[in-house]
Amino acid sequence: MSVPARPRVLLADDHRLVAEALKSLLSEEFELVGIVENGYAMIDAARELRPDVIVADISMPALNGIEALERLKVHEPHVRVVFLTMHRDLAYARRALKAGASGFVLKHSASAELVLAVRAALQGRTFIAPELAGDLLATASGSSPAPEDPLATITPRQREILQLLAEGRSAKEVAVMLSLSPRTVEDHKYRLMEQLGIETSAELIRFALRHGIVP
Repeated sequence: MSVPARPRVLLADDHRLVAEALKSLLSEEFELVGIVENGYAMIDAARELRPDVIVADISMPALNGIEALERLKVHEPHVRVVFLTMHRDLAYARRALKAGASGFVLKHSASAELVLAVRAALQGRTFIAPELAGDLLATASGSSPAPEDPLATITPRQREILQLLAEGRSAKEVAVMLSLSPRTVEDHKYRLMEQLGIETSAELIRFALRHGIVP
């Protein structure tokens, strides 16, 4: 009698110790097919390995988890991603759900919540951390106004450039990575600063840190 195949899970987290702990937690019930450390690698691994569920951090280098999910959804609309994050802000949860996330679990939560979230994703359901679920429902129903999300007006390209600049890369390095000219990168940067009412590069980096664009 053959043994049923276990659901396949891909981990995406740039903190290796966290990833190894998650591997130990999940391996009892699921087959771990790989560990990647940034959003670009998550996209490549998802397409190559075809996991049933991806457990991903939001704040990862080069490309964050939400951006990676948005890109994956274009060609892989059925991909299931459960975000495991330290960010308690409802804005992150709303952006994750809008991008098509199957779950949103906080890193300080009980480990059982992550297992429940992965199981829910496998069943086509959505799992939200209990301490956020009520507030999310309230804002969704209109009984509590949703705070303005300053990232809502930023284009995907601007967010990509902002993340790379905030990680310490120069405009020339960003240009090479994204196949743009340095001038185009600078244009995006200063247009972004104008949109956000930010006057210096240091303030722009602080904005990226404050809103989880970089760890």
